[in-house]
Amino acid sequence: MLEKLSKIELRFEEVKQEIIDPEVMSDQKRYKDLNIEYKNLEKIVAKAQAYRELLSNIENARQMVKTESDPEMRELAKEELDELEPQLEPMEEELKLLLIPKDPDDTRNVVLEISAGTGGDEAALFVGDLFRMYERFCDRIGLRFEVTGLQEGTQGGFKEAVATISGEDAFGMFKFEGGVHRVQRVPKTESQGRIHTSAATVAVMPEAEDFEVQIEEKDIIKEITNASGPGGQSVNTTYSAVKLTHKPTGIRVSMQDEKSQHKNLEKAMKILRARIYKLEYEKRKQEEDSLRRSMVGSGDRSEKIRTYNFPQSRVTDHRINLTLYNLSGILDGDLGPLIEALRIAENTEKLKAGF
Repeated sequence: MLEKLSKIELRFEEVKQEIIDPEVMSDQKRYKDLNIEYKNLEKIVAKAQAYRELLSNIENARQMVKTESDPEMRELAKEELDELEPQLEPMEEELKLLLIPKDPDDTRNVVLEISAGTGGDEAALFVGDLFRMYERFCDRIGLRFEVTGLQEGTQGGFKEAVATISGEDAFGMFKFEGGVHRVQRVPKTESQGRIHTSAATVAVMPEAEDFEVQIEEKDIIKEITNASGPGGQSVNTTYSAVKLTHKPTGIRVSMQDEKSQHKNLEKAMKILRARIYKLEYEKRKQEEDSLRRSMVGSGDRSEKIRTYNFPQSRVTDHRINLTLYNLSGILDGDLGPLIEALRIAENTEKLKAGF
C-alpha cells in the first residue's frame, strides 16, 4: 500500500509541474486530461497523508505502551491506541477504493436519449416519467439538465426525448442508466384493471469535444426541411429542421427543436459527435474484464436493466438484484441509492479482479 502511495505522490508532483507548462497549456486535450488526473490524484494524496499520520501515531502509542515507565502515561498511550487502531482498517478500505483506476470518461458531460419501446401510448408516457425523473435527479445533485429535443406522443408523454447533462462527474453518475427500462402498471384506459408492461430505451452517451471527434464535411449528408409538429407560429413556414447522416457509420440525427437552422445544426452536430464517440467508447468497454461487465451490465441498448412496478411500488435493478420499495421517491429523482449500489458493485468487482 505505502509503495503504491509513494508512486502516486511522485506522479502528483509531476502533474502539478506539467499543468503549468505553457506548452502543455496550449494543447487543449493534454491540458484537460492533466486537469482531470490532477483532481483524481489530489484526493488520493490527501487521504495518503492522513493514512501516514495515523500509522505514525499508532506506532508512537505502541512504543509508549512498551517503554514508558510512568504508569499514568502508559495508560494514556493505551487509551490513544484503543482509539486509533479501529480507524486503520476503514481508512485502508477507503484508500483501496480511491486507488481503483477511474474511468476517464466519468468526468464528461452526457447526451441522454430516451425512446419509447413496446407498449404504444403507454410507452410514450413512461418516457415522460423517466425524463422527469432524470431532470429531478439532476436538480438534487447540482447537475445542469438542458432539453435539446422532444418528439411528443399522441396521448401525452414523448416518443423520444433528448437532453444534455453537464457538471462534475455527470457521465460517472449516469453511465449505468443505459439500457431497457420496463414499467408494469394499469393504464388509465384499461377498464378491466389489468397490468400492462411497456418499455423505454435509455441511451447515455459521453459528450465528445470538437477536437476528439473530427467529422469531415464530405462524410455528412445534410438535409434542411420545414419543421413539423408543435413548435410555434413559424413551424412549417421556415426551413429550420436539420437531418444529418454520417456516411461512414450510418448514424442519423434529426433536430427541429429550435426555430433557428443554425442552432438546430449545432445541436445535431453535438449529438452526432456523441454517438460516434459512443461507438468507440463501447468498443473499448468490450475489452474490459468480463466478470465486471456481467455484474454491472454493459449498458447495451437491448439489455433489460430495471423494472418499475406500480402496483407494488417496487423498483428492481436486475443487474445487481436490488429491489427498493420507493417507486414514488425514485420517480421524483431519488436515484442516489440505486446509483450508489451500482458503483459499489462495480468497485467490488474491480477489487476482486485486482483492478
